[in-house]
Amino acid sequence: MTDLQEERDLSPLDLPVSKYIVLVGDGMGDYPLEELGGKTPLQAARTPAMDRLAKMGTLGRARTIPNGLPPGSDVANMSIMGYDPEVFYTGRGPLEAAAMGIAMNPEDVAFRCNLVTLGFKEGRVFMEDYSAGHISTDEAASLINDLAPHVSSRSFELYAGVSYRHLLLWKGGPEGIATVPPHDYTGMDVTEAWHVYEEEPLLYDLLTKAITLFHRHPVNDRRKRQGKPPANSLWPWGQGRRPVMATFPQLYDIQGAVVAAVDLIKGLGVWAGLEMVNVPGATGYLDTDYHAKAMAALKAIREKTLVFVHVEAPDEAGHMGDLKEKIKAIENFDKQVVGPVAEGIQEMGQPYRILVTTDHYTPISVKTHRPDPVPFVIYDSRDAMDNEGYSFCEADAERSGILMDRGCELMSRFIGVTPREVELNPKKK
Repeated sequence: MTDLQEERDLSPLDLPVSKYIVLVGDGMGDYPLEELGGKTPLQAARTPAMDRLAKMGTLGRARTIPNGLPPGSDVANMSIMGYDPEVFYTGRGPLEAAAMGIAMNPEDVAFRCNLVTLGFKEGRVFMEDYSAGHISTDEAASLINDLAPHVSSRSFELYAGVSYRHLLLWKGGPEGIATVPPHDYTGMDVTEAWHVYEEEPLLYDLLTKAITLFHRHPVNDRRKRQGKPPANSLWPWGQGRRPVMATFPQLYDIQGAVVAAVDLIKGLGVWAGLEMVNVPGATGYLDTDYHAKAMAALKAIREKTLVFVHVEAPDEAGHMGDLKEKIKAIENFDKQVVGPVAEGIQEMGQPYRILVTTDHYTPISVKTHRPDPVPFVIYDSRDAMDNEGYSFCEADAERSGILMDRGCELMSRFIGVTPREVELNPKKK
């Protein structure tokens, strides 16, 4: 038998998968809404690319938030990447530190540090805006860089990030402070949460210096004249010490890359041994360049075996409680990311798999994260299925009857390989 005859006799499933792409639409999950006639935003949005994959792939749900852990993007995306958060999660801060290239000693604690707009009235503190009106990166850098010399010490280092997202490193600091995510308290009284900082004199002194400097800063003077919320305080949260994680090359013998705008996802990629791909125009907000992300992913997959793509926009719309913007963000994700990536990887002519999912719910009705099991679909180019009647949405994913109670096992199911045992002595939470 000739080599050509042998090749023709092979079934598609005999050919090994060469490429894997993970596409995450952050916060797309939601609840049925009366104004949508009982549909969710995913059901109401026009999503032909995701629906096509749902009809030809394996549709199901995965529990990305283990019981007892906060339903944040850090925990959820760690699950999607294949790491058990109950074992490896230490906090959001050290993940973002890794993305920013900040070295951490084992005793250091990294905090995610938001620029926020606080209101002070009759002795109470209110969270008026968790992002200071989605302050621009240039404005934020001016504030953070002007504050840093006043707070840098043997204990603290402050680093500027993207938009409202920054990082505070406390050398040898405590990690057990009961901080809360500011996006969970938009428009709410946060007096008790603010009192937690008062119980840490070093930290409270830093925050007091920030409020004093920001109050008279030209950036905030200009924002107030323009009718924008001032960035009048810092809000540290999500703290933790550096995690100890095996990398994708160690676990799966796979080289990969991560395409994301936010430091949290980039940092997860760093700890997972994935190459960071920086995309001009990727903002982590509603105005992100979806197309540029798709093109970056297709460029990366030509050289790598796996690419992890994350789009933040649907989550931001959910936090805003803006239904129109959430549907628009979902449709942009489908049209400008999922569709082009699916077409582009098919044109490469190699066997491939695509995983499309959301990390957690960010319902319009509550404006924050929820731990419900999320819909996912795995499409294998070698084995297209016929699930006529299915679309990519919460209800059809539940109707499929597939529920992965341990979301951290979704990655090994997607790759089709059991991860190797790697002895790293991970920290147990």
